[in-house]
Amino acid sequence: MKHFEPSELIINTDGSVFHLHITPEQLAQKVILVGDPGRVDLVASHFTNIECNIQNREFHTITGIYKGKRITVLSTGIGCDNIDIVINELDALTNIDFNTRIEKKQLHSLEIVRIGTCGGLQLNTPVGSFVVSAKSIGFDGLLNFYAGRNEICDLAFEKAFTEHMNWNPQHCAPYVIDADHELTDRIAHTDMVRGVTVACGGFYGPQGRELRIPLADPTQNQKLENFEYEGWKITNFEMESSALAGLCRLLGHHATTCCLVAANRLIKEANPNYKITIDNLIKTVLDRI
Repeated sequence: MKHFEPSELIINTDGSVFHLHITPEQLAQKVILVGDPGRVDLVASHFTNIECNIQNREFHTITGIYKGKRITVLSTGIGCDNIDIVINELDALTNIDFNTRIEKKQLHSLEIVRIGTCGGLQLNTPVGSFVVSAKSIGFDGLLNFYAGRNEICDLAFEKAFTEHMNWNPQHCAPYVIDADHELTDRIAHTDMVRGVTVACGGFYGPQGRELRIPLADPTQNQKLENFEYEGWKITNFEMESSALAGLCRLLGHHATTCCLVAANRLIKEANPNYKITIDNLIKTVLDRI
């Protein structure tokens, strides 16, 4: 079995994993990820019992009980780079023996749902709607650093997308990845939009927002809105779904992303006061996970 050296898997002196500062015993099989550390308390406010409450940097973790289900809620901060840390460390907590530093003979799968906010790109994703990322297009390039990327990605979709966009070779090669089908169906049910999410490496330029620096491609968002492949249209922007779906596919975990549309880029509307609506989404996901 594979052995992991201290430089590759860093374990703190209290037996917790390096960044998250939680131990294997503190992690539930069902996991909710949020970006904002403050949102962890909002999710946990629905728990009837709390086992642990741990915070390190932007990573805030609470494990507790909701309607008889043991659930961990964890903040990741913003961006696919943080998702790389979180998913690898969650997998290590689950599938590596921290005493021997050896991969376990019996591997286990986590159920992971990310709850976030996003920008809608179509008329059917108005402000206040819920969108589940059935597919994600990663602009971040993260998955390209891992072996097996081509085996799990939709290469035909990627080809059609890069041709449509006249993709700039200076950008990271985009990758197209499916979320877990069963988990996506369970979370989306019949009342959420299922779509294609573009996960970006930034909030401003990469999502077509122009402040004082001109955009390299001012027509990017128009091309995204017009793209269609085998009935799929791009529904929204966010910054984490592609890395979450891709890493979990490679590691054998089940993951999907569910977002509240806080702004619609097509009709130029936004609602910064979305806290009540996000709590409705949280309660829905808690019931369905």
